[in-house]
Amino acid sequence: MSALERAFREHHGTVLALLIRHVGDFDLAEEALQDALAAAATSWPRDGLPDNPGGWLATAAKRRAIDRIRRGQAQHLRATRLAELQERTLSDDPFAEEEEIVDDRLRLIFTCCHPALAMEARVALTLRALGGLTTAEIARAFLVSEPTMGKRIVRAKRKIADARIPYRVPTGADLAARLGGVLGVVYLIFNEGYAATGGEALVRHELCDEAIRLGRLLCALMPDEPEAWALLALMELTHARRNARVDEAGHFVALEAQDRSRWDPDALAAGRAALSHALALSPPGPYALQAAIAALHTSPDGPPWAEIADLYAALPPSPVVALNHAAAVGYAHGPQAALELLTPLLADPALERYAPLHATHADLLRRAGDSRGAATAYARAAALTENTVERAELNRRRAAL
Repeated sequence: MSALERAFREHHGTVLALLIRHVGDFDLAEEALQDALAAAATSWPRDGLPDNPGGWLATAAKRRAIDRIRRGQAQHLRATRLAELQERTLSDDPFAEEEEIVDDRLRLIFTCCHPALAMEARVALTLRALGGLTTAEIARAFLVSEPTMGKRIVRAKRKIADARIPYRVPTGADLAARLGGVLGVVYLIFNEGYAATGGEALVRHELCDEAIRLGRLLCALMPDEPEAWALLALMELTHARRNARVDEAGHFVALEAQDRSRWDPDALAAGRAALSHALALSPPGPYALQAAIAALHTSPDGPPWAEIADLYAALPPSPVVALNHAAAVGYAHGPQAALELLTPLLADPALERYAPLHATHADLLRRAGDSRGAATAYARAAALTENTVERAELNRRRAAL
């Protein structure tokens, strides 16, 4: 990524949040920022990167917003909007009021992740507004066409306007409820990057990196929220193993076979520090428990599976938690104990097409000595898997029986 692209990505969310406060309109702010980015793409390579790229973009975007208002509205509306904008005039250094900038970004995060929006819209809008990813980049990451993703983003912004979703940070009990939704959006982005549901790459690094950046931003903006730190810890500890998950030929490598020298020591250290900070703020919540599990996976002597199983048992129940608990029990106490736990999940119609369930079932049957049953389960899992790397590994395991 060039210095120009890094500056765009780094300052996009901050400038957009500041603009929305000043112009009072999501679409107008985004259009003005796009105009400013286009101007920067012309002038920065010629004149050099400004000392304050974010301030340059904010000032240029404010001017473009004024130009758009002058061109695009009836006279009486134009006069009113211009008067409002002049009352909110950006200072010579738009980034000088740090407290207001913090509030702006928080307001934008909570607006993009408002529960009135469909989850897919929250994810797309968060990546677009706060991450600065283009519609094409988001569409590629989630394996949909660019027009489809564009419509999702347009619908989300229209919903914000039509439903008059407030551009603010909730308070009191509402904050705790809404923060969970925000963290859920960030974690969903990370999971789609770390274990891509489709395509030819096992890991989409750009999505993982963006989710971790958003996690760091939330911790900086809300330093007393333990689950924000815990989510950051979970993502750092998990993504630290990214380079060891495939070999030089691009083939899947299971945890027990990974080359630990390829794990990222800086990410491991950052994850452990974030987890310690989260635990110092409060007793462990769901993300802290999951981060502790991720930390145990990187234990020097190998994962202590009995401890991991106990931690999964302490998490709020869900089908995915139950599946992971069964897998940990399989390593700690043997495949037969795990297969008993898996029985109700296999009978659940909602999980009938959930590929990880059938892959775990296949591995347990193989280890229990049921090669025929394992072959059937591997075939089922491979048929349901849209990721090329995972499907190849499942077929390899089936062929090796």
